This record gives sequence, C-alpha cells and structure tokens, in this order.
Amino acid sequence: MPTTVNCPICKTPVVWEPQSKFKPFCSERCKMIDLGDWADEKHAIPVKTPIDPEMFADIDLDEAGFDEGDFFKKD
Repeated sequence: MPTTVNCPICKTPVVWEPQSKFKPFCSERCKMIDLGDWADEKHAIPVKTPIDPEMFADIDLDEAGFDEGDFFKKD
C-alpha cells in the first residue's frame, strides 16, 4: 500500500510514489508557493547562536576550578 502524505501548503492528500512528480506537494502551484515562502524568509532553519566570548569575561578561571595545568595532567 503506497504512503500518503498531506501537501504542506493546501493539505490535499498526495500519494508518495515515483509518478507524483511534485511530492510532497500536490501541484507545481503549491511547490512554488512554498519556494516563495522560503525566499521571503517566512521559513528558516534554526541556527545555534554563536557563543559570545564576552559572556565569560567576568569569570576567573583559577577560582572557577578550571586550571589548565590540572586539565591536561595525567593520573
């Protein structure tokens, strides 16, 4: 039994098979609407924010227990 998914734009059922040339979309129209949404930045892939080194500027690493010499010491 073929898998059926809903079109992400209009929610019309789409059979997931090689003959469905616009899958997961039901039509070229829905595919182009989605492409336009990406171009207008209505969709985005989440990105981790970079670590701000200033966030650690007030930490004294010696007092925090992060002595570099101890870190690399072999037992």
